[in-house]
Amino acid sequence: MELFGWGRYPRHPSEVLNPASPTALPPLMASHSGIVARGNARAYGDAAIGERTTLVTRGLNRIRAFDPTTGRVRVEAGLLLADLLDVMVPRGFFPPVVPGTKFVTIGGMIASDVHGKNHHRDGGFGDHVESLTLALPDGSILTCSRTEHAELLSATIGGMGLTGTIIEATFQLRPIETGWMRQQTIVAPNLESALEALQASHDATYSVAWIDCLARGKSMGRSLVFAAEHATRKDVEALRPGGEHFPSSQTGRLSVPVDFPSFTLNRLSVAAFNEMYFRAGAMKAGYPFLVHWNPYFFPLDGVGDWNRIYGRRGLLQYQCVVPTAHARSALSSILDRISHRGIASFLAVLKQMGPSHGDIAFPMEGFTLALDMPVSDAAFPLLDELDKTVVDAGGRLYLAKDARQSASTFEAGYPGLTRFRDLRRAIGATGRISSRLSTRLGI
Repeated sequence: MELFGWGRYPRHPSEVLNPASPTALPPLMASHSGIVARGNARAYGDAAIGERTTLVTRGLNRIRAFDPTTGRVRVEAGLLLADLLDVMVPRGFFPPVVPGTKFVTIGGMIASDVHGKNHHRDGGFGDHVESLTLALPDGSILTCSRTEHAELLSATIGGMGLTGTIIEATFQLRPIETGWMRQQTIVAPNLESALEALQASHDATYSVAWIDCLARGKSMGRSLVFAAEHATRKDVEALRPGGEHFPSSQTGRLSVPVDFPSFTLNRLSVAAFNEMYFRAGAMKAGYPFLVHWNPYFFPLDGVGDWNRIYGRRGLLQYQCVVPTAHARSALSSILDRISHRGIASFLAVLKQMGPSHGDIAFPMEGFTLALDMPVSDAAFPLLDELDKTVVDAGGRLYLAKDARQSASTFEAGYPGLTRFRDLRRAIGATGRISSRLSTRLGI
């Protein structure tokens, strides 16, 4: 079967296995090689495509235990974040960290060590995992925690599924009083002011900036910074008198029915969208207002199959992180190259990040920029240039988004790679557990 990620590039044939229960998974691990786990196929590139065999974990989707007094929950790895939210938000609990889409599995969140809008304060999702059950290449099962097989736990968090297949995990949810977010919008007229606004918002639990990648000159890097907190009951009473504390998240969902023609996303169309979005956001600046948690955290989830907007060839998602000391110069260079080439990106996000944990985990203290562009002959040489800028600044690329970086770029960005390879060798994962990404990058 030909498989691909959310970006629809690249594509690779792989046998697909669908274990229906946790007990069915270890024998499949032991009897196959060139295998890797796959959740809901939301990794953009080739991280969740097995070199020969792909183990789809969506059948492992139960909530196994929940303690409402502590918020501790134990779930199977194939459970969708969306399903966990549907159950827990009305009960007054929210995950400690969420990515930009809720249509991911808990196992995928751990394997990618997803980072949300609160990484600068709360770290990645993996920082909140207390323990997990892992199926090793030989089919044996280990429970890994902060005190038991801690090194393997650390390597599995952000390890892209290359240490084994996660069966279930335990972590703690945070209590919330309402299903609303109290948001404040800050207008940043250029990149320097955007970086300053994010740093000034360090005390906010959540902060993120939408950034206009096509703006040039004095407006290069102009942004809208969205800082937010989980709204209290008093917030709702003050800003939305009589409003429900936990409004329904079951709203209508648009869908993209066909692949858009390749010419749809061009400099003119994206520049027009960016101008409209910037002006609309700027009108809300200066005062707090309430936003439902769903559109604040997952704005694109309201459009089904939105990746089809990029046409049949697919899209390249590019996410880098650079240290704070080099952020201004590196990000300026990146934005300057993109704006001059005119390769359109309207899904561009800038965030501040905290320290890293793990050998091949993506985060580092600094700033991360995520952008997208249609797959085209012009995109690849541009991204190669951006890679050099990132590496020279001491940064790296996010493996869950990557579809084309070189092995040398990867090696330069992840100094813990040798230790990670040694651990894979020690547990018998080398050659047994391999994805298209791990083969391409020589992990």
